[in-house]
Amino acid sequence: MRRQMLLAAALLAAVTCVPTFSHAQIGGGGGGADQQKKDEEDAAKRKKRQEEWGDNQAPLPQLRNAGPCPFVKTLYDAARYVEFKDNREASANVGYTGEIQGVSAGCQYKDDQPIQVTMQVLFELGRGPTSAGREKTFRYWIAVTDRNKMVLAKESFDLPVKFPEGKDRVYLTENIDKIVIPRASVATSGSNFEVLVGFEVTPQMAEFNRAGKRFRLNVGQTASNAPNP
Repeated sequence: MRRQMLLAAALLAAVTCVPTFSHAQIGGGGGGADQQKKDEEDAAKRKKRQEEWGDNQAPLPQLRNAGPCPFVKTLYDAARYVEFKDNREASANVGYTGEIQGVSAGCQYKDDQPIQVTMQVLFELGRGPTSAGREKTFRYWIAVTDRNKMVLAKESFDLPVKFPEGKDRVYLTENIDKIVIPRASVATSGSNFEVLVGFEVTPQMAEFNRAGKRFRLNVGQTASNAPNP
């Protein structure tokens, strides 16, 4: 399913941008200070060489970003959704379940334009022995934070799921067409921001995830599909 998300927030002043390619990211991560310094030095050399040689050719489309993309990743505490009947943690009590299996993203910006991020999120959804019916609407959110972890904007989305007859697990891909992140100045780069994604979970679910506990998404499937005696 395709979504659009527009984020308008007052952003902090940021470090000088580092020219780089726009590329898809999975999970998150980033280079260290040494790599950033090297990139800055290389960019300065390229600029000086272009000025000296009079190279005024238009840049290639894939080189038009003013800096690196924001880091994109799943929040660990909200990466999984596991319902338990009466809040009793047992395989026989599992209801609906969900897990974010993968996140990829790319971005685009240049000059003083805002950062535009596109995302693709792969969900694995399941139903256990206490699930009520074959339809369920999950909820997930996407948030943009600055490098100090302050939430600048957050938006929630419905994820309706219908489990086919005889199936207790489905995969769905959500395409987020546009996340617009305003920049404080031309020197503000994407590396100053993070884009996080997660399920809307209860405090009990978050604690279950934080403790590293888990049940398989199709737990209890055999029992739920078995004929009545």
